[in-house]
Amino acid sequence: MTLTQEILSSLHLADKLSAWDTLGTIKPFKNFDPESDVDRINEILTEKGNVQTIIDIVTNLNNDQRQKVAQLYKAALEQDLVEDMKKALSGDLEKVIVGLLKTPAAFDAQELKSAMKGLGTDEATLTEILSTRSNDQLREIRTCYTQEYKVELEKNITSDTSEPFTGLLLALAKGKRERDSGIIDYGLIEQESKMLSELGPKNTPNSAHWISILTERNHGHLRRVFDQFNKSTSVDIEEHIKKNFKGDFQKGLLTLVAVIKDTPLYFADKLYNSMKGLGTSDSTLIRILISRSEVDLLSIRVAYRRKYGKSLYSSIQSDTKGDYRSALLLLCRAEDI
Repeated sequence: MTLTQEILSSLHLADKLSAWDTLGTIKPFKNFDPESDVDRINEILTEKGNVQTIIDIVTNLNNDQRQKVAQLYKAALEQDLVEDMKKALSGDLEKVIVGLLKTPAAFDAQELKSAMKGLGTDEATLTEILSTRSNDQLREIRTCYTQEYKVELEKNITSDTSEPFTGLLLALAKGKRERDSGIIDYGLIEQESKMLSELGPKNTPNSAHWISILTERNHGHLRRVFDQFNKSTSVDIEEHIKKNFKGDFQKGLLTLVAVIKDTPLYFADKLYNSMKGLGTSDSTLIRILISRSEVDLLSIRVAYRRKYGKSLYSSIQSDTKGDYRSALLLLCRAEDI
């Protein structure tokens, strides 16, 4: 691993960098020519040409540029690019390309809706998305969800989950997390560490305290709270959660702690688990590569290589095939030696 990779993996810089300097693998394409892209895409869709060209075009552009292509396609041809892609493509490749053509908020709204559709609920996906998006992103997701599905996200969460897990998800969805001011409040760290360790009626922790602290404080503060918790109780925060909570609420808290401690490592673990053993969780693989490709996929690649001793690129290469594999590899971008 290079020195640059080591530095990138240890810094929490994703929200401080410009679009050109992002820790994502996908950046704005410098020679962007939307008219040419529309012409090439239309030609391929009309004549059923080489799908690889569509993959190359879509994965070479960042989301803002893809939206401009979609808008120009609509204006020039009076057709919807996403709908035309759905007709031309199929399977997992269709999911990747259509997902990339949606705005980030629309894609997240779609994934949240899918997690609550039909019998059963995908609690892990709900927690993943709501735990890893910024306040602004969560506001956009809620707005998009209501516009697209004619129901509030909070209403679907309430009807599809049970307390106290419901309360955790609703608190996350509000997007009330404080920004990191850079000021370390040692008194508050001590106070909240004690609150998390205290037991109440029936000798159980106060779940409301856990929800408010873990969903409203900034990550830097919470990492210090976790350290203080360990020093004062001689127990890791995860161990305490496993001992005192159960079910979906326990899993949700453990996910939140993992995200707070090290977001790239959290996603690296999810990607590894999506591909280990027989079969692949393609929905997880697609969702993470799309949603993190312009955010921190470089850092996730570093965390993956460090923990599992192989590159994310090679794992994708061996676990997928065909045009679908080509699209995912182009999002991943490069091998990590």
